[in-house]
Amino acid sequence: MIDIKEELIKEIKELLKTDENENIDINPNYLNYFDEDELKDIVFRLIEKKVEQKEGNSAYLDEIYQKTKKDDI
Repeated sequence: MIDIKEELIKEIKELLKTDENENIDINPNYLNYFDEDELKDIVFRLIEKKVEQKEGNSAYLDEIYQKTKKDDI
């Protein structure tokens, strides 16, 4: 049986990646340090950060696009 905490750590590693081929190392002792609820909270916060970052990037790119249409760059 796969441990829930191990799965959460794997998910955290994936969320921390900035490149598909990037290798993220997390100290395995965190499995002992954090409980399941704390790890879930970390996952949710990382997801929120990714969503905020995408929204910010989208708004910035839209602003640049609008400026290029007006020749303001």
